[in-house]
Amino acid sequence: MAPSRSEGWDDTATPPGYTLAANKGTRMRRLSSLFVLAIAAVPLAGHVQAQEPPDQRGTLSLTVENDLFGGSDRYYTNGLLLTWRSPTENLPWPLDMLDRGLNFAVGPGQLRWGLSLGQNMYTPQDTQRRNPDPNDRPYAGYLYGAASLTRTTERTQTIAEVQLGVVGPSALGEFVQNNYHDLLNIKNAEGWDRQLKDEPAATLLLERRWRLPLGNAGSLQAEAIPVLAGAVGNVQTYASIGTMLRIGDGLDADWGPVRIRPALAGSGFFQPRQDFGWYVFAGVEGRAVARDIFLDGNTWRDGPRVDKRPFVGDAQAGVAVLWRGVRLAYTHVLRSEEFYGQGGVQSFGSFSASFRF
Repeated sequence: MAPSRSEGWDDTATPPGYTLAANKGTRMRRLSSLFVLAIAAVPLAGHVQAQEPPDQRGTLSLTVENDLFGGSDRYYTNGLLLTWRSPTENLPWPLDMLDRGLNFAVGPGQLRWGLSLGQNMYTPQDTQRRNPDPNDRPYAGYLYGAASLTRTTERTQTIAEVQLGVVGPSALGEFVQNNYHDLLNIKNAEGWDRQLKDEPAATLLLERRWRLPLGNAGSLQAEAIPVLAGAVGNVQTYASIGTMLRIGDGLDADWGPVRIRPALAGSGFFQPRQDFGWYVFAGVEGRAVARDIFLDGNTWRDGPRVDKRPFVGDAQAGVAVLWRGVRLAYTHVLRSEEFYGQGGVQSFGSFSASFRF
């Protein structure tokens, strides 16, 4: 029988049998608090580790891609891209909202915004036919502008980009290609009258890459850069995975050279820590393609089209040289067949020149 108050019950005493439970509860609360603090410390530690020196200079890059570097004039025949990447600074208003979304999704990082203007051109293998082969790649031009946001830490880079433009005659593919051919005394492409029709173009691109050091030998460094990327839009919809291997001196200056997507691209900016740097690189990328307007044809109108392959692969190799505020890079690319009936693998080159100011 429990003692009554008249028998000496003490209201301040611990009830019999409750001491062990109370001690266990206290220990559990302490362990829970330590666990919460440890979890909270992970992003904080990553944030501290991720801080890099601020960059007060922007980067302007010009990239030219052409299959003449591969000895042909077909399929993806030319690409031009002019890009600007800001210093690490506060964002303009339209990109600030996107930045808040990335903050929730990927965590902190050094911020840069960017603007781009680009043009891509595509032709069939036989450009002398006025009536192109219906089983060959259609003529198509793509003119676009892009706004991007980049978050960079010591070991990661995240890119979000929105492309808006036009596919069709208004992209000026015929004008640029045939005037360029006239300049070089090359025969004009005769089938541009049968190109894809005008269509507004929109694409959202997301990309995430990681820097994995592989070791040093004196000033020589080696690293791997795995990449995951995806795009959604009426121009291209795909998911990709790839990796780039680099060996050289001063690898921390950038993430590889500029490329015209879809591609195993690097960074539109570079931030050298020394006067001279260089590296050689090689990489592979595989893409699962759900939509490619340059093969599938116009979205809402009938016109030329071919049966695309659902999986496409790129293999590339190249060299980059950095001297003070200049980066020059050349990349040679082998791209697997993109549609059924294509006449073999395509070979093309990409040259980029970047300047800091």
